[in-house]
Amino acid sequence: MGLKEWIIPQDRVFFSLLEKESDIVLRAANLLLSIVSDPGDLDQKVDDIRKLEKQSDEVVEDIFYRLNRTFVTPIDHEDISTLSTTYDDVLDYIEGIAVRMRMFKTVEPSSEVKRFVSIITEAVEEIDVTIRQMRKINYRQIRESLEKIHLLENKSDDLFDSVIPALFEENDLKKILIMKDIYEQLEEIADRCQDVALVIQDIVIKNA
Repeated sequence: MGLKEWIIPQDRVFFSLLEKESDIVLRAANLLLSIVSDPGDLDQKVDDIRKLEKQSDEVVEDIFYRLNRTFVTPIDHEDISTLSTTYDDVLDYIEGIAVRMRMFKTVEPSSEVKRFVSIITEAVEEIDVTIRQMRKINYRQIRESLEKIHLLENKSDDLFDSVIPALFEENDLKKILIMKDIYEQLEEIADRCQDVALVIQDIVIKNA
């Protein structure tokens, strides 16, 4: 890396890498939605999600590698690293729930599971929108997307609060244990999406 490259902010590089990571997470979320909508080819879909998780890890590693070698960045080093790792956590949980569905042979996901995954996918779509607006800090668009993510997280909370009591009315202990684990993991993904939104919100405030 030459002196000029070392001094000038590497906007294009870091924003491009964050956008690449976001694309990977969005693809994984859509695959999870496909699993609960049509369980056909479950093994292949889960394997595809696991491959995407590895690709995301590689992007995060690339971001950290470049951060350690770039003095000036478009936004704070810490903000870039926090955003990339927090968003990678979302994909880790998506992979985890997909593996659980295969492990527990959840062949016909309940309507509640489908609603959860639909909420998560919509939240990931909004995160993708905000990340792609960060190059120029489009405050209006980012603010609208962050508000939507917050509302979606509230929806997931309400859904979780309704499904758990209903689940314990079941007589099948095995089903209760399996579905409780799945619901908790889905709620965790929604919470992680909110965490990503809060990181983006802090970045926008700092760069206002």
